[in-house]
Amino acid sequence: MEIKRNPKLRLLFEENADEFNTLVRQGKMPDLSNQNMSDLDLRKFNLNNANMTGCYLRGANLGGLDLSGANLDGASIKNAQISGCFFPRGLSATEIHLSHDLGTRMRQSGKYNKPS
Repeated sequence: MEIKRNPKLRLLFEENADEFNTLVRQGKMPDLSNQNMSDLDLRKFNLNNANMTGCYLRGANLGGLDLSGANLDGASIKNAQISGCFFPRGLSATEIHLSHDLGTRMRQSGKYNKPS
């Protein structure tokens, strides 16, 4: 299956964090599942409750992001910048390490938990 960038998510791919975050605050978080977000600078995006299942994040800058409420099941973060990134509790350090170093798809145990 080939992963393609969805033109409906242009704000994300144009790295327009201000408009994207405004939509998120209005309760309009787009479904980001199976998107190719490789090499994007995502540091300023509110992705905490995003559905990012199956996302391809090779080389993306995730530095400092709070992804604790995101669903990253099946996502790959090979060579992504992850310094200071807060991952969901359902992702083990081993899953994160293998995905970052080898490009494996992460397996998130149980349901992803949105923080209360």
